[in-house]
Amino acid sequence: MWKKILPLLSVLLLTGCAATFTRLTPLQQPRNANNLYPVEVAFNSQQQSLRWETIQPYVLVNGELYPMRPVALVQNRWEGFVPVPPGANSVDYRFKFNYKYNNVGSQPKANSAYSPAYKLTIVDQ
Repeated sequence: MWKKILPLLSVLLLTGCAATFTRLTPLQQPRNANNLYPVEVAFNSQQQSLRWETIQPYVLVNGELYPMRPVALVQNRWEGFVPVPPGANSVDYRFKFNYKYNNVGSQPKANSAYSPAYKLTIVDQ
């Protein structure tokens, strides 16, 4: 009987696991000399089985992943930098969060959540 219930139970535990991303970065930033632009995001999830200590956040730009770090003294917020080539006026990016979640009857499993795509516009001063 348990063999029939366990797969259903793991599906029920994963329901409602939608992640929410809140972009905390302005849509425009002034051009700077080092061509690196700060981005910040708040990440939340209703997934009860998510292991928060395993989160590995990244900014995804042109197929490249750039690591992010937690914002000091603020929970569930991360910051990183987006590279923009010197002549470019904008860049598209998104956030990727890798994490593990508890799975009934086995070791924790890996998963990822992606934010929607965002556009950062660089303005000359």
